Amino acid sequence: MIGRRGGVMLAMALAAGGCTATAAPPAPTAATGTARERIAMLARGQVEFGSVSLLPVRFERSRIAGPFEDGGRRLYCVSTRMKGRTFDKPERPKLVLREETGALTILRDEEDVCEGHRSEPFAELDSPGT
Repeated sequence: MIGRRGGVMLAMALAAGGCTATAAPPAPTAATGTARERIAMLARGQVEFGSVSLLPVRFERSRIAGPFEDGGRRLYCVSTRMKGRTFDKPERPKLVLREETGALTILRDEEDVCEGHRSEPFAELDSPGT
């Protein structure tokens, strides 16, 4: 015989087991979308870009430079104005990415390679409504 606690647990497990009629859509992966969409998704996942924030953040006037070659590497530079995590002024996070055989990796402490490269608006990173 199942005790009261065991019966409640069994009922909860059975109720939760088959109630969903539709499956959740698959999460986007880094391999889908255009290069710019993949870069925006990767940037949003970084701590510098507010991925670990209790407050919602929004991005304005985002810019991207690249692709450009630097020492045999194919690089992109991303910068934005991020609002929401601090109350006094917007943060200015920057990110340097390397593309190699379609895979994107983040380069730390190499922001100086972005100097002097022409950037353009990066609407894929900007928050809607800004």
